[in-house]
Amino acid sequence: MTQKPRQKPKMTRKSKRLILIGCGLGFLGLAVALVMTAFEDSVVFFYSPSDLAVKPTDPDRRIRIGGLVEDGSVSTGPGEGEIRFRVTDGGATLPVVYVGILPDLFREGQGVVAQGALVGETFKADEVLAKHDETYMPPEVAKALKEQGHWQDGAEGATRKVPGS
Repeated sequence: MTQKPRQKPKMTRKSKRLILIGCGLGFLGLAVALVMTAFEDSVVFFYSPSDLAVKPTDPDRRIRIGGLVEDGSVSTGPGEGEIRFRVTDGGATLPVVYVGILPDLFREGQGVVAQGALVGETFKADEVLAKHDETYMPPEVAKALKEQGHWQDGAEGATRKVPGS
């Protein structure tokens, strides 16, 4: 007695839909993973000097630091166009080295955000941004200064207390 060859069952509409949805979700997951990988290289994290005192970052990682330029800390370095200063949030102080032209609003006691990398105990900045008016401060910097008691919101807008005053 010979048996008939067994036939494959046909795919139903439901199974075709499930395969299509599964493939769509797989491609969507792959696209999200690629976008996140691309953003990882361009994302710059923000830290206050107190954050870096507690937990240092990798030396090659680009970060932003923010706080107030410490009074009496601005000086020229040995290199051409090199400027050295310290950034504080009231809890910790971080020395910064920058080569270039500082913004016009840069001065001691003013808010500053610097972008670069931490090399040893010194922050090597490749970009320095100064506070542009009396009421603006990046939210992360304002939060760090508020936590240390060096930034207060007043009736006429944000006012700051300079360390040592």
